[in-house]
Amino acid sequence: MSLAIDAEPLPLQVDADGVVRVGGTRVTLDTIVIAFQQGATAEEIAQQYATVTLPDIYAAIAYYLRHHEEVEAYLAEGQRQGDALRQKQEAKYDRQGIRERLLARHPSPE
Repeated sequence: MSLAIDAEPLPLQVDADGVVRVGGTRVTLDTIVIAFQQGATAEEIAQQYATVTLPDIYAAIAYYLRHHEEVEAYLAEGQRQGDALRQKQEAKYDRQGIRERLLARHPSPE
């Protein structure tokens, strides 16, 4: 008996915002790759993100290993966009004295 080897479709989809999601879930490729880079096994990732199947996690890791440069560029771009958004928000909202302003709204009972 011979083993039929079929190409499995990748469990990766790009959403409307350009974010790559794994296995039809809300879990991002970034999440899986970063966990893997930090030393988590596929099984540990599956325990942490129960909505993603173990085969889909392995497929995402395999994709990352086979397309390392492209995925690293994707991650770097996401980080750059996140940093730009954070800077924009920090410039828009004054964080100085926020604790005092919040406390002034709700005087403590005496």
